[in-house]
Amino acid sequence: MLALIVGLVEFSRRNAALVTALALLLALFGGYYAAKHFSIDTDVDKLISPDLPWRKQQKALDQAFPQNDDLLLVVVDAKTPDQAADGTAALADKLAAEKALFKSVRRPDESDFFRKNGILFLSKEEVQSFADQMVAAQPLIGTLAADPTLRGVFNALDLLAQGVIQGSIEPKKIDSALTTVAQATNAALAGKHDPVSWQTMMTGRKPKALELRRFILTQPVLDYKDVQPGKRAEDAVHEAARQLGLTPENGITVRVTGSVAISDAEFSTLAHGAGFSTGLSVGLLCLWVTLALRSLRLLIAILTTLIVGLVACGTFAVAVVGPFNPISIAFAVLFVGIAVDFGIQFSVRYRDERFRVDDFVQALRSTASGIGGPLGVAALATSVGFFSFVPTNYTGVSDLGKIAGVGMLLALALNLTLLPALLTILRPKGERRRVGFARAAPLDRFLVVHRRSVLAFTAVVALGCLALVPQVNFDFNPLHLENPHEEAVSTLFDLMSDPTTTPYTIKVLAPSVPKAAELAARLEKLPEVSRAMTAESYVPTDQQDKIAILQDAAQLLGPTLTPAEVKPPPTPEEALAAIATCAADMKKVAAHGSQPAAALAQALNDVLARGTAVLPALAANVASDIENRLDDLRLSLQAQPVTLDSLPAALKRDWITPDGRARIEVFPKGDARNNDVLRRFAAAVRKIVPDATGSPVTIQESAYTVTQAFTLAGFLALAAISVLLAVVLRRLWEVLLVLIPLMMAGLLTLATSVLGNMPLNFANIIALPLLLGVGVAFDIYFVMRWRAGQGDLLESSTARAILFSALTTGTAFGSLALSSHPGTAEMGKLLMLSLFYTLVCTFFVLPALLGPVEQEQPAATVNSAVGRRS
Repeated sequence: MLALIVGLVEFSRRNAALVTALALLLALFGGYYAAKHFSIDTDVDKLISPDLPWRKQQKALDQAFPQNDDLLLVVVDAKTPDQAADGTAALADKLAAEKALFKSVRRPDESDFFRKNGILFLSKEEVQSFADQMVAAQPLIGTLAADPTLRGVFNALDLLAQGVIQGSIEPKKIDSALTTVAQATNAALAGKHDPVSWQTMMTGRKPKALELRRFILTQPVLDYKDVQPGKRAEDAVHEAARQLGLTPENGITVRVTGSVAISDAEFSTLAHGAGFSTGLSVGLLCLWVTLALRSLRLLIAILTTLIVGLVACGTFAVAVVGPFNPISIAFAVLFVGIAVDFGIQFSVRYRDERFRVDDFVQALRSTASGIGGPLGVAALATSVGFFSFVPTNYTGVSDLGKIAGVGMLLALALNLTLLPALLTILRPKGERRRVGFARAAPLDRFLVVHRRSVLAFTAVVALGCLALVPQVNFDFNPLHLENPHEEAVSTLFDLMSDPTTTPYTIKVLAPSVPKAAELAARLEKLPEVSRAMTAESYVPTDQQDKIAILQDAAQLLGPTLTPAEVKPPPTPEEALAAIATCAADMKKVAAHGSQPAAALAQALNDVLARGTAVLPALAANVASDIENRLDDLRLSLQAQPVTLDSLPAALKRDWITPDGRARIEVFPKGDARNNDVLRRFAAAVRKIVPDATGSPVTIQESAYTVTQAFTLAGFLALAAISVLLAVVLRRLWEVLLVLIPLMMAGLLTLATSVLGNMPLNFANIIALPLLLGVGVAFDIYFVMRWRAGQGDLLESSTARAILFSALTTGTAFGSLALSSHPGTAEMGKLLMLSLFYTLVCTFFVLPALLGPVEQEQPAATVNSAVGRRS
């Protein structure tokens, strides 16, 4: 192997122009091919093997209810129930017309079923209160039904005023209505949109939270070749809302969330600030390489080799692995961060040899024979570490392992061919001074003389770390990795704060409707469950009594709600006349001590002073949706008995499949954002229904799959690297010398994550196998130098190469810590932390383990051992 490496470097030196031209030409064609065939599949469902049992359960539910898959949820919040209902209806109609962007658009509460029978879901006491309020408001309702305009509104209010003046109505009973209209009138005078809620005015009931918040369920057309597959649909929602005037200025907020929007928001967050962090990373990388090599020519050679290697790695990924995924696309950062180490090691060793022998050819040959073996073993070990990802069920990381594993081999090949060829062409100047850290000599001596004390201290620290390792926590909730300031994420958190709207529910697919009812009853008895819904949840209780109450009210209100004649729209003058009459009578009511009447009288006098110019704004605030509310009232008084068979077909299909299977949706008790709550909730439900699915189940199963994948990858990598080192070093103790500092760095990283409250998660767990890949290379360089009979490790050129290699790698990884995406930032932090501990253990623990160079040891270095095996 060593002879092959030396021969490869010598061939590249002698044919420098040919090797360089061929490499650059291949890079050019490879770059063109990669750019033309580049694609990314951002479907996160493909990141984990579909053959796992819990994935099959999830797929079965999705196939049974495909209308609930890949949803973009539109959340409409308004100041009044009227605005919420009307705004949601208008927005849904507009989105439904966008056939190129939405496969389906539906509103859970859109059908006449809920408008007619929704009142039956109230308690019997609430239904009675509603009926009593309607009867009491009969004069007001009758006036509005006959004249649902601005004129009718103020005629109705004047009717109330006359009742107070005549003593038939107590002033305080109309105070609330007068206050509401006065506020709306003053808003119109100020040019603001602040409409009256006639639903609240008519019913006299404070609106419930869900009456102020409505939902639109959409299935957008997704383009997985785009990093934000649903972005066009999301933009269309916001643009439609803007065109319809559904804006915060008008008292309505429209937001989007759901799996599609959150995935798109994640990529948006990743892109934010990426240019700055990338530019900073590249700048610092160049700085570290320049400081390490002190030569512009060497810098050009390394960067050229690095770029060609990156292109080659990308071409392999496009041609062999296929479309990138959200994880495998990170190969570029990993390649730059690790592959640059090979170039630095080769070039620093060249500088050291050039100082010893001021002859380019001889220095290059000595570099090949001196660093070739260690570089080859380090590259193979790193490559093996990445290939250990391949057999896992975490498909995203498996692809990353293939790309990065091959990338390390490509980087080795290029640093043994293209880099020597470039050095031959550029001909860096000779070295005037020794390469290394001469000032580190005292530290070298200290570590050798006091090695027992150093190792004893290390052992104590290791035991302390081991005691903390059982406390390492894995945060399985992917929402904790998202930017909480993104609309999709903040909206989801908002929904999760309400137990009735949290999306973190468990779904169960029962074989039949009766079985679903039986399971739901059992699940609702669990202390971890707040409720379990089925199709039968839409069949109200106490229907007979409630319908009887409504029928009585309908007999009294029927003629009122259906007048024989409806007046035509008023002229501006007629509207002003009605306002003037109302203002005069309100002034009389104010004399009875009614402050709201006085406020309304003053507001109406201001309207009269402004004249007809203010009437459109006033009509929009006090008379815009009267007809819709009257229609709602007519329908609610026509409620009919509800059975499972009479449910609307679309509603039934949301809960029952054509073949009779039924869905159960189970809601957690407590804060669904709390991991402990979700853990207990999922465990309790699955104890009764093992094949349950839904977010609380899938995120925990995903976490288990990921941790198992990395655990398997770690053991495979450790075993494969150990076998490789055993073949090369042929001594168990020397294999342990490479691995012990590495394991110590891992313990320190895990212990710090506990003490620093940095739980492992889906993003930063990748730091642990990367630690294995980077750390084993550093340790190999020192162990092989020691085997060659060369002591004084910290003052050597190898130490300089390792230090600056760590700085460049740390810069590449550290740029991730600057990301606006919390998950990426956490990954960057843990990568930096693990790299720091790797460097500390390599520089301080490993020299103490190695001790003084054995003078009697023959100069049969690892290079010669490798050479004999070739």
